[in-house]
Order: sequence, then C-alpha cells, then structure tokens
Amino acid sequence: MYRKILLAVDGSEHSKRAAKHAIELALLVKDSTIQIINVIGYSQAKTEVLHEELKEERQKILSEVEELFQKGNISYEMKIERGETGPTIVEYANKEVFDLLVIGSRGLNPLQEMVLGSVSHKVAKRAECPVLIIK
Repeated sequence: MYRKILLAVDGSEHSKRAAKHAIELALLVKDSTIQIINVIGYSQAKTEVLHEELKEERQKILSEVEELFQKGNISYEMKIERGETGPTIVEYANKEVFDLLVIGSRGLNPLQEMVLGSVSHKVAKRAECPVLIIK
C-alpha cells in the first residue's frame, strides 16, 4: 500500500514524531522505502554559508532522524532541497510520485505558522498524494 513514503523533517519535536510514525508504517509494508526531505529556506541558506554553527546544527538534526531509521533497519534516502519550505516539499512530492507524505503538524518557525498558515496545511492542500499530518 505505502511502498514509497516521503517524510518531511525540520528537527522539530513534531517532525521527530512524524519520523517515528513513518518508520512504523514502513515496518508494516515489506520492501517499502522512505525518502527524507529537509528544506533549507533561502534566508537560511545564506546564513548557513556564513555560519558554520548553523550548518552543524542542521547536520545534528538530520543525524538524529537518520539514527532512528538505522535502529529500525529501514531503507531510506536523504534529500536536502533549497527553497520555500511548503512549495518545495509539494513540488518534490508531486514530481517523484509518492504513495504517502508524512509531515509534522508544527515546525520550528511558530511566527510563520501564525502569520502565513502552517507548512503542513499548505502541503496537505497541494500535494497530489495522501498526506499524514502528525501532531
């Protein structure tokens, strides 16, 4: 059923819970694979070039998620994309044709969620595949 799963992560507690749910789903379906996507916003990309600490923090976040997958012995592939978070996730999901997209309900930027609407809401509206939002 869900053989090809896309997991969107940003290091928030909600995205870590989403990773755990994606692993549980992958364990239910033999031969399923998960692609993990992390989007670096344009402003973050400029800052990360200038600040090695931010780059190290992002790597720490991603390695925590990778560790969960390695412990679960789940096949995964990490993708790092640049762009505006919601549209970039949607574009990637629609282009690669996934059976399911798993995303946390809240991310690391609470101000953006209040002002612009949450990334998960935007993704759920525009993705062509089913979306599982984890809170």
